Amino acid sequence: MSFKENLLKKIRINRLAHDVIDAMGPSGGGRKIDKAAMTSLLEMSPYAHQRERDLDLYIREMDDAAPRILALDNELPIYRTTVADVVLRKSPTVKEMISIPNAVKILSDKDVKESKKEDSVKRVRDACLEGLDLSFSPADIQGIAADGRAALEADDPDGVAETLTLFSELLGWTRLSDALAIDGQQIVGRKEETRPGETLYGPMVLYDSRRNVLRLVEGPISGPDKTALEALHRMAAGKEKADLEGSEVLDFLSDAVLQSES
Repeated sequence: MSFKENLLKKIRINRLAHDVIDAMGPSGGGRKIDKAAMTSLLEMSPYAHQRERDLDLYIREMDDAAPRILALDNELPIYRTTVADVVLRKSPTVKEMISIPNAVKILSDKDVKESKKEDSVKRVRDACLEGLDLSFSPADIQGIAADGRAALEADDPDGVAETLTLFSELLGWTRLSDALAIDGQQIVGRKEETRPGETLYGPMVLYDSRRNVLRLVEGPISGPDKTALEALHRMAAGKEKADLEGSEVLDFLSDAVLQSES
């Protein structure tokens, strides 16, 4: 796969893991996991599905150790043992439960369980990321910018949004739309907590998909600074000029990535 395809895959892996963890809620809350998202994550991992009795097991074979086996249930345990042992502990028959050694295993799995819940999700996520080649050349970055320019010229909001997502991942930026309370626009940029009660935003990119307008504000803008925030809102509404607009924004993002790697 190309660098862009691998980067999109990384983003999808991280989003799925976030969705599963977010759906869990606080520890002990009793909320069910997002099985659809977890299944999608597992399908991108080295874990192979195997159905045993009433269990959905996902197995990762290891070269020099016992396999890792994840049981797809609300606890998401990962075991370091055999499939037969997991089946015995998780879904025993009446005949199997009669045996005292088996009963001991059924009552406690601490000897073979390596992780559960959020820790297990992170392990699967990391396994998904292991095989991704995320090295890139200047041509790869310039290609992403070129795709963004083409999407902007074609009035393709999805294409522009994808480009911003890719550059955000490369620059370590975050989504700022909610924090800055500007509706209807995708906003990504740098966010820095400077001291308690103060957050600096910028540089940041705003994309108004309704008007197909791409803008950049170099900043930084302080969260508590109402005057600066009001100016940002006027700029987002097109009442004031941004620092950069249109394809210049994509050139800025491309240069920023390449400079960060030099």
